[in-house]
Amino acid sequence: MSYYPLTFCAFSGSHLSTKPFLIAICKPRASSCQQSLNNQTPTPKPNKNPSILHTPPHTFSSLPTFYRFTLLLNMAFTSLILILFGSFCLILRTQAQAQAPAPSSGAVDLVAILQKGGQYTTLIRLLNDSQQLTQIQSQLKSNSQGFTLFAPTDNAFQNLKSGALNHLSDEQKVQLILYHVTPKYYSLADLLTVSNPVRTQASGSDGSWGLNFTGQGNQVNVSSGVVETQVNNALRQQFPLAVYQVDKVLLPEELFGEKSPAAPSPKSPKSSPETTTVGKAGGAPSPSSEGQKDNGAAERNVGFGVILGVGLICMGALS
Repeated sequence: MSYYPLTFCAFSGSHLSTKPFLIAICKPRASSCQQSLNNQTPTPKPNKNPSILHTPPHTFSSLPTFYRFTLLLNMAFTSLILILFGSFCLILRTQAQAQAPAPSSGAVDLVAILQKGGQYTTLIRLLNDSQQLTQIQSQLKSNSQGFTLFAPTDNAFQNLKSGALNHLSDEQKVQLILYHVTPKYYSLADLLTVSNPVRTQASGSDGSWGLNFTGQGNQVNVSSGVVETQVNNALRQQFPLAVYQVDKVLLPEELFGEKSPAAPSPKSPKSSPETTTVGKAGGAPSPSSEGQKDNGAAERNVGFGVILGVGLICMGALS
């Protein structure tokens, strides 16, 4: 209980009188539950060993030698595994890019390719007259295998015997043009190791007409059974169309050959795949050998990078 002074004012007639008195104000007592809780609340005890709460963290230099060596060994092993995995993926990607044909960007204009070569006027005229130019252009959009065209030059047509094409019917002229087209994309490296005979777009009652390819060093030769010539210049070598220059018109044996049992037939199923010989040291490298050299250089660079990376990691950890 607390006492507070208070002044009381009163009027008596014309006089104001004040009389002080005390007022007692009682404060409410705390409940028994609250008091019991206050009595049961433990008071914190002072920490007699404050160093336990302020233990400094361990550093790498404070660890024992055995644990430091084990930690460095684990770091080096993990880094080596990651580097080897990344190098392996890089090698696979490089090989896949070297083997896979590059995708073509936009539509392929065969006439523009031949006109850029400057010596294929006769071939362009025959393609237009036989309407095969339109067929090839349309099939390039839907054929997933691509096409390969062996383009005879104007001199190749001029070197034919007089009247060699005049006795051919329109259908035979179409077959002659189709005989220079294969329904698959072939790079020069593919032609060195392709299995003979290679099927062409030309066909007759006895099946498709074929071409035989052989390799002499780094040079590719093509034979129809009647004529044989070299595959010289690549006007285009990008999927889905490859165009190669030939200096002779490929005359199919079915139209220009002598029907004799001894005559070799390029479409015979007994023909065995031709094996190519390795080019001489002074010869020009083939596309396949250049790809192998590039892959070998990439693997050597990756191996050097692995060794250098592991060495730098170990040196950085020990310093």
